[in-house]
Amino acid sequence: MVKSLENMPCAMTVAGSDSGAGAGIQADLLSIAANGVYGCSAIAALTAQNPDHVTGIEAAQISTVTAQMQAIEEFYKPRAAKTGMLFSAEIVSAVSDFFEAHREISLVVDPVIVSTSGAKLLKDDAIEIVKKRLIPLAAVFTPNLDEAAVLLECGKIDSRKMAETARALCEKFGAAVLLKGGHMESDDLEDVFVSPAGECETIRSARVKDVDTHGSGCTLSAAMAANLAKGAGVFEACKKAHAYLLAGMQNPIKVGGKYFINHFPRL
Repeated sequence: MVKSLENMPCAMTVAGSDSGAGAGIQADLLSIAANGVYGCSAIAALTAQNPDHVTGIEAAQISTVTAQMQAIEEFYKPRAAKTGMLFSAEIVSAVSDFFEAHREISLVVDPVIVSTSGAKLLKDDAIEIVKKRLIPLAAVFTPNLDEAAVLLECGKIDSRKMAETARALCEKFGAAVLLKGGHMESDDLEDVFVSPAGECETIRSARVKDVDTHGSGCTLSAAMAANLAKGAGVFEACKKAHAYLLAGMQNPIKVGGKYFINHFPRL
C-alpha cells in the first residue's frame, strides 16, 4: 500500500537547454531537486554547447514556450519559478505576460545576457524588455557585476561599491536584488542583497579555486526558487541557495578532466 504523502512543492524553470548539462534547464532541475522541490521546465531555447563554448542557439516558438508554462501551472501550481536564458524579445514578452497573469508565483529573474564562455545569450532588443517588464515582476533578481553594468547603463562596476550598486539596482527596478560578486578580482567575495523594504545584507565567502564556474548563476537562482517554493523568505532563500552553491563547489565532480559544480553535495 502506498503511504499517504503531502504534496511536494513545485518550482518551475523557464530557460534554455544546455546540451552539456552544466547550466541551463538541466542544472536548474538538478538544483531544484537537490533542494527538496519538484522541478518543472519550460524550454525557451535549445543550445549546442559545452563549458568551453556555445556553437548553436535555436529559439523555441513563442506558442510552445507559452503552452509549456500554462501546462505546468494548470496541473502543478508552482509556488515559485526562475527565468534564465530567454534569448529573444518575443520570448521575454511572452514570459512577462505569463508572470503578470500569475503574480502568486514567486519569481527569481536571472538576467542572463552573456555565457561564462562569452557567448551572447540575450539579443539587444530583448534587454529593454527584461528591464521594463520582467525584472519588475521579480521577488528577487540576480545580476553579476557585468550584467549590473548593462542594467544600469554604466561602465564597469567598481567592486568596492557593491552595496551602492545593489541599492541603485533595487531603486531602479523596484525589486529585491542579490548582486553577485563572483566577478570581483579579490578572493574574498561578497554577494549583496537589497530589498525595497530597506534590507541590506552581505553574504561573504572565499573564492573556490580550480573549479569551473559554468552554471553557477543557474544553480544559485534555481536553488533560490526552490527555497521560495518551500516557504522561505526572500533573503533566507538567498542565504540557503548561496550555501548550497558553495557546498557544490567545495565538493566538486570531475568530468572531462575538469572540476565542476556538484549538484548533490554532502551538506
